[in-house]
Amino acid sequence: MSGEVSPQVHDSMDSDPDATSTSELENDVLKEVSSSNDSESKISSEGSSVNSQANSPEIGSEDSGSNDFVDNKVADNDARLLQLETEHETLKSQYMRIAADFDNFRKRQSRDQDDLKVQLICSTLSEILPVVDNFERARQQLDPQGEEAQALHRSYQGLYKQLVDVLKQLGVAPMRVAGQTFDPTLHEAVLREPSDEYVEDLITEELQRGYHLNGRVLRHALVKVSMGPGPQNVNKDQEPKSENPPEEKKDNSDASNSEA
Repeated sequence: MSGEVSPQVHDSMDSDPDATSTSELENDVLKEVSSSNDSESKISSEGSSVNSQANSPEIGSEDSGSNDFVDNKVADNDARLLQLETEHETLKSQYMRIAADFDNFRKRQSRDQDDLKVQLICSTLSEILPVVDNFERARQQLDPQGEEAQALHRSYQGLYKQLVDVLKQLGVAPMRVAGQTFDPTLHEAVLREPSDEYVEDLITEELQRGYHLNGRVLRHALVKVSMGPGPQNVNKDQEPKSENPPEEKKDNSDASNSEA
């Protein structure tokens, strides 16, 4: 289209050989050629714009698809994180419960072992206490006269003292019951008899010595208890004489305890 020349231009060139008219015709041809070029460029630009518009929906769809994929991935990660946190809290609570149960089990085992140890000690010492009672009875009944008998008596007393020292080291201590009020947690009443000398529930005599083991009762004391009514000729402002045991019995009990 740009290389063709219209017939009107050729006719004018053949009819008029003038240089001026020729130049004007050339100018008109150039203008027409430039206008045609402009039309072609416009058409090509319009075509490219149409193509770009046709391709633009595909690009937008790709971007929206990638955004949806990223959003789904983030949602999956958040759900997985929440699940892991829940599992962590569950396992942590289980661990805390197991640790607490084990600690309670350990304390209970230690306490049971201590109780078992004390029970074994009490059982063993309870079997030894009758031997101590026999030593005390023999000491009260024996009266050595000759030199040989006295030497034997001293040897016997040495063995008795050694046995008592071992019991003291183990935490065994004798009870002091003379003149005390009867306590069923410490004493065992074998006899109860009326008395004008002692008030009711006062221990009048120790029949078998009782013992403590580190503050707990190893063996109850066997005692005789007064049923009263006690002295009748005592003034109200005076304390009854029966509240205190006789000096002789108290001294004998203290002497026996000191020897033990």
